[in-house]
Amino acid sequence: MNQHRGQTKEDLIHFKPQHDAFVGIDSDGCVFPTMEIKQKQCFHKLIVSHWRLEKIEKYVRESAEFANLYSKYRGRNRFPCLLLSIDLIRNRPEVLASGVKLPAFTSLKKFIESGVPLGNPALEKLVRETGDEELATILKWSKDVNAAIFRTVKNVPPFKWVRESLDQICAQADAICVSQTPTEALVREWQEHDLMDYVKVIAGQELGTKQEHLQMAAQGHYPADRILMIGDAPSDFSAVQGVNGHFFPINPGHEEASWERFQKEAFKKFLDGTYGGAYEEALITEFNQLLPETPPWST
Repeated sequence: MNQHRGQTKEDLIHFKPQHDAFVGIDSDGCVFPTMEIKQKQCFHKLIVSHWRLEKIEKYVRESAEFANLYSKYRGRNRFPCLLLSIDLIRNRPEVLASGVKLPAFTSLKKFIESGVPLGNPALEKLVRETGDEELATILKWSKDVNAAIFRTVKNVPPFKWVRESLDQICAQADAICVSQTPTEALVREWQEHDLMDYVKVIAGQELGTKQEHLQMAAQGHYPADRILMIGDAPSDFSAVQGVNGHFFPINPGHEEASWERFQKEAFKKFLDGTYGGAYEEALITEFNQLLPETPPWST
């Protein structure tokens, strides 16, 4: 088994190229069809129970599904998405009429804007230092989400064409997992399906943002046109834009077709230098059309 578990920033900073090309690969919703089950059975359920929002559960779930699954916000870190899920319904007439008091999330906003890696370790440290009750509740929610995912998400194999694509990538490029999922869950899922040997580093939320992962591992080690990010969310695209690399979208709802296209066509174009330009632009346009910015109840 590949021993480079990549659980420290040093694994990224001291990443040593073995090929002249680099591929970053997202995990949830990209390699594995796990986003729906994680969000709907773990994240959203626990938002309702932790903040006693049972009376407006329908609207909380609609908002959380839009924020986390069916919009341009898909794939972002759990803490900004928690904030967004509540903010999107603050002025919704049905919620206002219910009389339910939504959490203010003042401390959460400050945490998100603080610049620290948005994971449980940084939040736990902040709770210890400040005793902030709002942050303590959010930390409990986040830990309970992880526990629910551990209990719930098992036996979810990767999308069809992923393994064939990883075979190709591994032979001709250096690859790492780039994700905002906790590292422990990433390692568990990649190990469960014998995929660890395909990537040199597993980079989760504790190591910073996706763009920071790419900056540490790829920027300066590879020419920009030899850097590719594979992902299913706009955050993956913006991350690789930060290092001037290329983006290959895994289209939500059309994942297997996307991986087949990558394996049979796109990766070859990336390697031979014909990926950028009209071909990449057409893929990104198709991808963006699948993810709206405005929720349906606001139109």
